Amino acid sequence: MSEEQQICLTFDAALDKAIEMEEAGFRNYLRAIRMVRNPHAREILRDAAIDELSHKQQLEKALLDGALDLQHAERPVPIMNLDYMIGKREIGPGADVREALAYAIHLEKEAVQFYRRLTEVCAGAPMVGMFTLLLNDESRHLRALEDLYEEHFLTEN
Repeated sequence: MSEEQQICLTFDAALDKAIEMEEAGFRNYLRAIRMVRNPHAREILRDAAIDELSHKQQLEKALLDGALDLQHAERPVPIMNLDYMIGKREIGPGADVREALAYAIHLEKEAVQFYRRLTEVCAGAPMVGMFTLLLNDESRHLRALEDLYEEHFLTEN
């Protein structure tokens, strides 16, 4: 972990970093949506992109309000770590649903790791609740994608 990643930022700076991360995730999904021809794969990517927009909006509102609404915080869910089993590859125009799910799983795993690092380095700081909320939300998104992948592509004989 770099020195910058080991320092808990101010509330505004931490929100700015999180907004940048959500924007980058959205842009990755948007680029993939514009490239992929399979309509079902595009739908998976579109749903994931909408989740990124929702997080970004929450974070921007928190910048305006000076706090994040933690009233609707949900518990974290365990993830299966399918990203280790399905190699990370760039997505291409011919991507199918399986490849779109794998791509989304890797992007969501990066978000989970980002928020996990922030909750660790900011332990005890006022904004740790906000990062825990976002970590839990990203883990739920990741788990939903993993469940979908497992259901359709890891079936037992």
